[in-house]
Amino acid sequence: MVEDGTSFSVGARGHSRQKGMEINNWMRDLLARIDEKWGVAILAMLSEGRLRYSELSRCLPGVSQRMLTLNLRKLERDGLVERTVTSDSPPQVVYALTEVGLSLHRRLLMLVDWAVEHEDYIRRSRTRFDSGSGV
Repeated sequence: MVEDGTSFSVGARGHSRQKGMEINNWMRDLLARIDEKWGVAILAMLSEGRLRYSELSRCLPGVSQRMLTLNLRKLERDGLVERTVTSDSPPQVVYALTEVGLSLHRRLLMLVDWAVEHEDYIRRSRTRFDSGSGV
């Protein structure tokens, strides 16, 4: 909510301020997933191609098996990641980004590019604010 009591809504034409309109719960949930530490890292790893669960786990040092599994399930539920069980003996589980997952990854790269482009400005702003002159 904005201080004047309005909320942001997201529509086909972008963001607008409208009284009483809020971002839907499903959208808030999806945006939170994208913001999760491991969600973005999983998208980045899978953007380079299909990976078995064990390979993905090795690519993400520090992630527990439980957290990796939970995040993969959430991304799969949202249609961003596909899970395939091979018929090998023993069976293997392989993960890959869907077309929509790849589309999201490309947009995340645009956000990273924006952050790199504005890094100096943001660092200066933070320093100015933290020193008390930004209050």
